[in-house]
Amino acid sequence: MPKITSCAIFFAVITFFSQCQQQPEQTEEAPQEVKFQNIVMLIGDDHSADILGTYGNQVVRTPNLDRMAQRGLQFNRAYTNSPLCSASRQSFLTGLYPHAAGVTLLRTPLDVEKITIADHLGNYGYTSAIIGKNHFNDWVVPSNHGFDYKLERKDYNAFMETADVPDIPDTIQTRPQWKPFRDPASTWLNADMLPADKYDEFDIGTWYADQANQFLEEHQDKPFLLWVGFHEPHSPFNFPVEYRNRYQPEEVPYPTGSPEDDRWIPEVFRDLTEEERKGIIASYYTSVEYLDKNVGKILNQLDSLGLAENTLVVYIGDHGYLLNDHKRFEKHMMWEPAVRSPLIIQGGNQLEAGRETDALTGYVDLVPTMLDAVGLPHIEGLQGKSLMPLLKGDTSRHKDYVFSEYLPDNKAMVRGERFKYIFTTGKRDLQQGYATGNPPPGLTHRLYDVVNDPDETTNLYPNPEYQQEVERMQEVMIQWFENTHPKADSVQDDWAVERKLIAFCEPPEGEDTDAK
Repeated sequence: MPKITSCAIFFAVITFFSQCQQQPEQTEEAPQEVKFQNIVMLIGDDHSADILGTYGNQVVRTPNLDRMAQRGLQFNRAYTNSPLCSASRQSFLTGLYPHAAGVTLLRTPLDVEKITIADHLGNYGYTSAIIGKNHFNDWVVPSNHGFDYKLERKDYNAFMETADVPDIPDTIQTRPQWKPFRDPASTWLNADMLPADKYDEFDIGTWYADQANQFLEEHQDKPFLLWVGFHEPHSPFNFPVEYRNRYQPEEVPYPTGSPEDDRWIPEVFRDLTEEERKGIIASYYTSVEYLDKNVGKILNQLDSLGLAENTLVVYIGDHGYLLNDHKRFEKHMMWEPAVRSPLIIQGGNQLEAGRETDALTGYVDLVPTMLDAVGLPHIEGLQGKSLMPLLKGDTSRHKDYVFSEYLPDNKAMVRGERFKYIFTTGKRDLQQGYATGNPPPGLTHRLYDVVNDPDETTNLYPNPEYQQEVERMQEVMIQWFENTHPKADSVQDDWAVERKLIAFCEPPEGEDTDAK
């Protein structure tokens, strides 16, 4: 197993000081009974819930995540709070909606003053590590945001500089350097289904899993928080040499979208052929299978160390992904494959195994859930709602509505049991390299009946029969913003509905200066 050589001295110093610090006493509000001692959070990147065996996909092979669902609770209607990596991650790390966490744009750093679950657990004697992708954007003010240990791509690169890595034979074609938006989309989306120039043992996902397992072995005797962010299956849909040719283009599902999608197709995708699109999907499936293998390594380590019983294990994708759904390959939209995301929670024999729930849930609910699971008081100001009643089987209902926002495009969504409402100011063409080339659309409203129109092919907003439903959903969205937005006081009660929504859909950080 690779060792964490580049950070060993740093780890030792942190461990010494953490052992020497006097831990604060629990406040009176802390529950007396602690159900779980440890927390493990496992995160896939751009992982759609549709590409998991346990969610009904008959093609992809995900035995480890399927097994995790069989040992715990599978959430069938869990939603990301933003279909954007940085905004989503800092939201579910703090238990705040993106606009309240202060990160709604791709490159916004998380404010060091924001309290994360790692900050909070550290006050109660927990040792914590974040391994892999974190998207802290902390190049201005470096910070671990409460984590004792932080390992990321630069540490993997340092390992590779000294590792004895075998060469890949010239007969095996490997993937070129990832250059999104500079190369044709067929190249940076890996339509040729090419592996990385690494064998499994030395690939980055496997290295992250090995470092996680080393952390578990070294910290198994005291309470810990382990947070692992894999890069897979984010484009270019990475997988090592051993995983090539696992899926063929003709065997993967191929959504075709609807005429309503044509207005919104980014220029960057328009020249892709059907063969290339199917190749992209096959690469994604392969990357998911590789991700599943590495998730399994960590789950197996928990079992072998006897930690599975007292550890709450959570798996999510930071959001979903569109695999030719609506004729595109990205997240950044409010259609179901982009915002409905996997959520699986395992808890040994303390949770009834093999259950599913259709309750509406959001990732902002994860921090209060974790704190309830380990019996600690909540962080002040959390905006989520604990999932523990669902986990314990005390209820089958959680929320009436879930919310998501993508503020680079000034867009927000509210979804209830039947209907989904999406609002965007439409003041610009689509951002971050996904421009349509069409003029800015202006104020845009969408209403979908996601029960009777699950593929979201028909916008009901223009239909006068649904005007009352539109108004109701707009009121719900405005109330959500008023209850959670840090600048809610600047929005006047007597403003018209659209004026309120326009104000709330501006990024708190200001204009997106990184948009292409």
